[in-house]
Amino acid sequence: MTDIARLTALIEPEATALGLSLVRVKFFGGKSDPTLQIMAERPDTRQLTIDDCAELSRRVSDRFDALEAEGADPIEDAYRLEVSSPGIDRPLTRLADFADWQGHEARITLAEPVEGRKQLTGDLMGVEGDRVTIDVRKHKPMTVEFAQIADAKLLLTDRLIAATQPISAEGADKILMEG
Repeated sequence: MTDIARLTALIEPEATALGLSLVRVKFFGGKSDPTLQIMAERPDTRQLTIDDCAELSRRVSDRFDALEAEGADPIEDAYRLEVSSPGIDRPLTRLADFADWQGHEARITLAEPVEGRKQLTGDLMGVEGDRVTIDVRKHKPMTVEFAQIADAKLLLTDRLIAATQPISAEGADKILMEG
């Protein structure tokens, strides 16, 4: 079993050194397609450029190669490294994410049901302490402990698209023709 906490502890300083905030470290794919997924963003833009992805990938690869040379490889078997932005319909992995995206629609999956519900979908209303409140569609506002949340993500809506601006749209209107 891959130790996500250990991987995160190795990856986070590499992201921080580049001025990036680590959003999520996840290992999935099993034996058929083992993949280490790293999501990061620039704190000021909440986005990531292709160059940011490439640089973080290089730093993590170099760090893991150095550990392997010391006999302390953090992942024993071959795997694929995927570095990306969290995207517009991003996962919500930190308590601050729920506050930052207040007013936007999200889907929260709980580790155990609360009031008979394991999935809560609706508008994020905010954070108080370590509790998240969501206005559950066709139900009522519900407040749950952050520790109860197994998974959460923003839902793609027109409101979210309007609130999310690309870093730069320069050149998007030009089509390159080969000739």
